[in-house]
Amino acid sequence: MVNWVLRGAVLLWAAFFTILGVQGILDPATFVETFAIGIDGAAANTVRADLSAFFLVAAGGAAVGALVPGWTRALLVPAALYGTALVGRLIGMGMGDLVNSGIVQAMIIEALSVALMAGSWWVLSRPAAVAEGPVDSVR
Repeated sequence: MVNWVLRGAVLLWAAFFTILGVQGILDPATFVETFAIGIDGAAANTVRADLSAFFLVAAGGAAVGALVPGWTRALLVPAALYGTALVGRLIGMGMGDLVNSGIVQAMIIEALSVALMAGSWWVLSRPAAVAEGPVDSVR
């Protein structure tokens, strides 16, 4: 049962970030509003490509890890991406970068994403008897 709940949570997470990535490809202004960044001139192309790639690769790794038996290591891809982003933000904070409520919200989402992906990898990569618990323990 736990495995199905985790797979469902990961798939919902992947769906959300797939939508965000596709929106960014179609309209990079989505990222301007969401992340409070400016995209003047050629920067629009960079924002469109780089941020969309980040979200789509993370969502793809999560979906593959949740859906394909034996490929749970794919969950480590989004964990690494979001973990790296979180560390980058923490370094920025330490170096005096501006931190507003949007940055704090992003850090919370990144930390929760790392926890969900790493935790799901840990549980889903275990043999079924270990992950679900002993069957005879009820008797």
